[in-house]
Amino acid sequence: MRRTSFENWPCSVARATDLLGDWWTPLVLREAFYGTRRFEDFQSELGIARATLAERLRRLVELDIMARRVYQEQPLRHEYVLTEKGQDFFGVLMAMAAWGDRWLADASGPPVLFEHRSCGHHVHAEVVCDSCGEPLRSSDVRPRFGPGYPEGQAALPRARRRYAGP
Repeated sequence: MRRTSFENWPCSVARATDLLGDWWTPLVLREAFYGTRRFEDFQSELGIARATLAERLRRLVELDIMARRVYQEQPLRHEYVLTEKGQDFFGVLMAMAAWGDRWLADASGPPVLFEHRSCGHHVHAEVVCDSCGEPLRSSDVRPRFGPGYPEGQAALPRARRRYAGP
């Protein structure tokens, strides 16, 4: 089945969704943050088909989210490590975990707790304004045209209603 590409949409959410592509990709990235580096370990931890995993890792390398590097010469073996771009995905996974903990955990509580190494406390992601530090809620935010929004599309009535606003 052919998939619609959102790669060129003027929306960072759409572009990130296009990059992720499916439900396996965030789980592969989760495993990388947990310290998994080798193909066999990804496969074992996730129970993912080898061909599916190979394709996801190939795409993550192609997109510079992970890098493939040699860890053994004889026989030749590679491992997969997060690049700077990949490391920057950590906040997205933490936000997903926080939402899942709030809305999907059963009565016994979250399945995984995250401990901040420097202070030892359990942490969860919270989206805050980078200027004033207040927590952000959807009712507190409105979308506006950014410098990367295509001029030709900005003139369309639907775009003006959505991003120009009062």
